[in-house]
Amino acid sequence: MTPMLLPDFLDPGNIIQSAGPWALWVVALIVFAECGLFSLLPGDSLLFTVGLFIKVPVVAGAAPVIHYFGSDVATLIFCCTVLTVAAILGNISGYFLGRLIGPPLFKPRKGFMGKVFDPVYVEKTHGFFEKYGPKALVIARFVPMVRTFVTLVAGVAKMDFKTFITWTAIGGVLWAWGVTTLGFFLGQIDAVRNNLEIAILLIVFVSILPMVFEYVMARRAKAAESKVEASA
Repeated sequence: MTPMLLPDFLDPGNIIQSAGPWALWVVALIVFAECGLFSLLPGDSLLFTVGLFIKVPVVAGAAPVIHYFGSDVATLIFCCTVLTVAAILGNISGYFLGRLIGPPLFKPRKGFMGKVFDPVYVEKTHGFFEKYGPKALVIARFVPMVRTFVTLVAGVAKMDFKTFITWTAIGGVLWAWGVTTLGFFLGQIDAVRNNLEIAILLIVFVSILPMVFEYVMARRAKAAESKVEASA
């Protein structure tokens, strides 16, 4: 079921299995890129899978690929710390990228780059800032696509760096520790451990719910405005 969402080379299980002893560092690099540079990468599902594979081996009967210090708990703490740092550094890079090349980067164009750097993402992220203020950096952390572009937009808008780093750090801690720890504990449940593809699918589904909710609310608001205008 997972290949329906991502190509094989972006499947979280395949990434961890292929990276072997370098799995955590490969994941940290992907998290770094996904949090500020490139949005079409796994995020929530990858963190969840890291937490799960701390307890569960990729191959039945083998030792877990991600395991340090001879302790599952110590491994979890270490992984969450590394992933948090990667997420925050990714945000910082996205912020300064936005300050440097934001305006010429987000412009209408055709092809693949036009889809990746569509100005519509900037507009949506501006909406997050207008609605939630600096807290948008925390809220957006849990929304795929927006998670990447919110840092770029913060840079484009030249948001105060002290405010930016404070809120993005809070979001990074909640996201990296929360999702990874969730995978760690749910991975101990047989139903989850034996149905990894379904578990990842559910994580992806839950992660896009905020976007679905915002879309539905926007449609309702637009419909309500149309009725008011029609009755006027």
